Amino acid sequence: MAISKVQPAEFSPVRAALWPIYANELKKFLPMGMIMFFILFNYTILRDVKDVLIMTAPNSGAGVLSFLKGWGVMPSAILFVLLYTKLSNIVNRERLFYGIVVVFIAFFGMFAFYLYPNRDLIHPSLETIQTLQTAYPNFKWIFPIYGVWTYSLFYVLAELWGSVMISLLFWQFANDITRTEEAKRFYAMFGLIANVALIFSGTTVEYFSEIKDKLPPEVDAWGYSLNYMMGAVVLCGIAAIALYWWVTEYILTDPRFYDAAAPKNKKEKKDKPKLSVGDSFKLIFSSPYIGYIAILVLAYGVSINLIEVVWKDQLKQAFPNPNDYGAFMGKFSRATGIVTMLLIWFTKGIVRKFGWFTGAIVTPAVLIITGALFFAFVLFKDELTPLVAGFGLTATLMATYIGAAQNILSKGTKYSNFDPTKEMAYIPLDQELKVKGKAAVDVIGGRLGKAGGGYVQQGLLIATAGDIMTIAPYLAGVVGIVVGAWVIAVKGLSARYNALVKKTSA
Repeated sequence: MAISKVQPAEFSPVRAALWPIYANELKKFLPMGMIMFFILFNYTILRDVKDVLIMTAPNSGAGVLSFLKGWGVMPSAILFVLLYTKLSNIVNRERLFYGIVVVFIAFFGMFAFYLYPNRDLIHPSLETIQTLQTAYPNFKWIFPIYGVWTYSLFYVLAELWGSVMISLLFWQFANDITRTEEAKRFYAMFGLIANVALIFSGTTVEYFSEIKDKLPPEVDAWGYSLNYMMGAVVLCGIAAIALYWWVTEYILTDPRFYDAAAPKNKKEKKDKPKLSVGDSFKLIFSSPYIGYIAILVLAYGVSINLIEVVWKDQLKQAFPNPNDYGAFMGKFSRATGIVTMLLIWFTKGIVRKFGWFTGAIVTPAVLIITGALFFAFVLFKDELTPLVAGFGLTATLMATYIGAAQNILSKGTKYSNFDPTKEMAYIPLDQELKVKGKAAVDVIGGRLGKAGGGYVQQGLLIATAGDIMTIAPYLAGVVGIVVGAWVIAVKGLSARYNALVKKTSA
């Protein structure tokens, strides 16, 4: 007997824009949304804490980050993919989700309550690391990775939580159980939930970081804050598991919400190619249109990475205490969520009113203007000190605030303008090029964009045997070149996009 699906009345345009979820869909949407909320709540806390640990550790600093990402995060991500592929053939989806979450939260709990309190016993001595840094100055930023190896392990697993739990496990789960018509309305709201999670988690980090003011001087304030934050991470991880179980038991067994025999989903998975790195390069170089999209993604990844590492160096100088650093990062995360939501709301009609080029050029324009202002305060700190002294600020603190604003606006415009215009660019392509092109850009642009900035920093740090401030002028020049290429790519892609749209609509 066929199951009839209730078709609710259509929303009015205003109602649909504010809340596009039907009442009879809440049983499915709300637990899915809360799973995403808890995953992203944890991710923001872990992202802020990992930076505090590495940036404020003895003998460490911003120079360590590029090596840690290149030699810690990247290999670990590759190993995880290989392990996940193997396990997915042995264990079902539900148990794999539970197992991965349990491993993550067990480590984060153990770190706060055992590894961090015993760090002096399990880390090599400060003198050992200092001796190695003195003997091999060109590689001095590599040794702190070993010097605080439990912090480095925390950093790697915190990075993996974002890519594994969000990009892989959640979206794979959502794509499997969400119908196409539901996805058109659910996924936009998931984006809203992501930024709400940023606001809550940022507030949590700030609150527990500032708890030091209520503690006596002899207490390890950061260790105290860490216990509370990792406790929250463990509880939210358990909540995500419970919700996942509830969806599996009560949603995936209800044909009103889940059609386990959806042939179109199987067809889509079969048709979606998995291009190798070599095939991806071939497609990008043979198609100028896809090549332009790849440049956009690559340029964003490289430029934001290069600016961010200099900003974190300034942030350490302004807030050397871990609790102060953490409190600032909490405020930063909350502001990012609020600003992103506002930008999405107020700029959502920019392409419709002013065209694709205007929407696509917003992000590089914001990045180069704010980036230039930030580097000006970093590179000409002595000259600008008298100017900012009248405001009761130092040039370092002003650079920190400008860098934070730059980061917030760049990420906000990415979600509100960059991502939508990039996805729009695929629409007028034929089906084969559309699917293969996106796969190629994901392989080359996505991965190389994140790693490219780190490799530039590593090369300069090894060559100069200096620190982030030593290579900051070079990084500023590289950012200028990269953003210039980005603008040229936007202009070239805009002409081709508009021509294709005109051709397909004729």
